[in-house]
Amino acid sequence: MALPQPKQTATDARLAALDLPEGGWSAPARQSALARLQAMGLPGARDEYWKYTRPDTLVAAEAPTAAVFQGDEPLVFDGVERLKIVFRDGVFDAEASDPLALENIEIARLADAADIHWAQDLYGKLEEDGQTPVERPLAALNTTFATDGILMRVTGKVSKPVALIYYHESETSDAILHHVVKVEEGGDVTVLENGPAAARFNKVMEVDVADGAGFHHIRAQGRDHERRAATHIFARLGAESTFKTFTLTVNGVLTRNECVVELTGDDAVCHIAGACMGDGDFHHDDTVFVTHDAVNCESRQVFKKVLRNGATGVFQGKILVKQGAQKTDGYQISQSLLLDEDSQFLAKPELEIYADDVACSHGSTSGAIDEDGLFYLRARGLPRGIAEDLLTIAFIAEAVQEIEDESLQEEIVGRVEAWLLRRRG
Repeated sequence: MALPQPKQTATDARLAALDLPEGGWSAPARQSALARLQAMGLPGARDEYWKYTRPDTLVAAEAPTAAVFQGDEPLVFDGVERLKIVFRDGVFDAEASDPLALENIEIARLADAADIHWAQDLYGKLEEDGQTPVERPLAALNTTFATDGILMRVTGKVSKPVALIYYHESETSDAILHHVVKVEEGGDVTVLENGPAAARFNKVMEVDVADGAGFHHIRAQGRDHERRAATHIFARLGAESTFKTFTLTVNGVLTRNECVVELTGDDAVCHIAGACMGDGDFHHDDTVFVTHDAVNCESRQVFKKVLRNGATGVFQGKILVKQGAQKTDGYQISQSLLLDEDSQFLAKPELEIYADDVACSHGSTSGAIDEDGLFYLRARGLPRGIAEDLLTIAFIAEAVQEIEDESLQEEIVGRVEAWLLRRRG
């Protein structure tokens, strides 16, 4: 079936503005992704999973300009001992990065990986699997045209986090990065991500977690307010494996974070959480799809959004329990704290269950500051602004507590406190 003309026009214009990387082991995956993209077309406002978020600036041939944040605030995770891998506007910075060597982990760049590489069996594979039943054309665009990224193979417990740090230095930068992470049986790694990355950022991370392995991911998106980003995580979990991811977003005119996880091994655990703080011209979209395809697996989705001055938050979350996936424990909660009458929260929670021995729940709420709690704090001498900030931090606590490392929890809460303090003047 031919694409509608608006989709065809937008897709042709975007593809014409990009150069397809040539040759190498990733070429077959790129060609396959290009064929998928041409068949589905780039997203439009009429697409079901884009009806709450306008994709026009994410699919335009040229990236909209985004001012570079000027400030002396230290970057998130600066006090954490970690292996640093730095990108500037989507280009790897070897001088600012640490040597790509650490016990129990093999790290290479996508741009210069050997002709035959272990990632050949994974690059684009999880993204392709994640296109069903919901099309994700921006991810296919990424697999086709990604210019760089990190390939990580974890063979044991990694002693310190691997940090991907993204700097934004050009007002017109348009970065496309693709990371592949393979955690072998018994391996365990923590990956940190932070930074605005580019004026427009398209990122895919494919994560394959083998039996008994663990993957922990903490991400902070902030600083440059005019930036736009579309990010995707595609994960596949083996038996008795653990996958946990948390994202904090505190600025950005448009952010769309997608997470697609398939639990394929018995007794696997998947936790996906996020918190965002939106003020004014701010649109934040979390779209999650978790598939249970094994016995006795657990998944949690916990999302909290704090919105004011006309900010918009979106949550689209689905739990799919396939036939035979008995003893599934699926939990989903999305909540917003609206600090004025101009902001809005749009939610689309879904459950689709084909097994009969499961415990699945979902809920979504919106509300204002708890007046009883506010009265209690003010009666004990706290100014209104400080009292509201404390209640806001308490509101997002359930999401932040999904981070296992308490020191990283404290780092995230500290960033939220700093953001609230700046907004309070």
